[in-house]
Amino acid sequence: MSSQTSSNVENLSPQVIRQVSKELTHLTQKPLEGIRVILNEEDISDIQAIIDGPACTPYFGGSFRLKMVLPKDFPMSPPKGFFLTKIFHPNVSRNGEICVNTLKKDWKSDLGIKHILLTIKCLLIVPNPESALNSEAGKMLLEHYDDYCMRAKMMTEIHASKQPKTADYDSDHPNPCCSKSDSVRRLGENGAEESSAEPILKRHANDKSVTKPIGSSTTLTQKQKTNLKDKKRTLKRL
Repeated sequence: MSSQTSSNVENLSPQVIRQVSKELTHLTQKPLEGIRVILNEEDISDIQAIIDGPACTPYFGGSFRLKMVLPKDFPMSPPKGFFLTKIFHPNVSRNGEICVNTLKKDWKSDLGIKHILLTIKCLLIVPNPESALNSEAGKMLLEHYDDYCMRAKMMTEIHASKQPKTADYDSDHPNPCCSKSDSVRRLGENGAEESSAEPILKRHANDKSVTKPIGSSTTLTQKQKTNLKDKKRTLKRL
């Protein structure tokens, strides 16, 4: 895990440092919805953020801390992403490494930190079991979705919730695990690519809403309810 904590700032060019610093400052001043960047002014290569678990997923109610590690030839090579908060997800290994195409074969040097954060958030909404780093989670997602949902939800409540709750998965829960939807079923049958999340990514990229602080009320506003309906419609089209 040393690669997730060591500084890499001395290996980055002054131009890259200025570029990353500018983008991180902008993201702290104008936060993305459900994403809070943690700025380390003493080490700009220490890029961390907290992503709120999206509604209608087993990660809802949790706050997940992640870290990006920039290679010395960034932005020509993609950063590595790690969840520092334990999470049960097909595309996250047991040591927290994140597997997403944006950080691998689909990387482009003009993609910024904002795009990466939004893509990781989309991965919480639309997992891709075909490129699973956690084979157990990937298998459960495809074959036993309810068990996968319960396991992911339990891990969220134990490791990611500010106030852990007892494992109550009945219909009265404020965010019950949904039954396996057509979109998730297609993920298993066809192997969804990251582009499946592109409509969500584009909508969030233009969203200027400010994320709520951790520990704030989880009561949905009318705007959030509308956004949730939009997400459901988008997932049905995937």
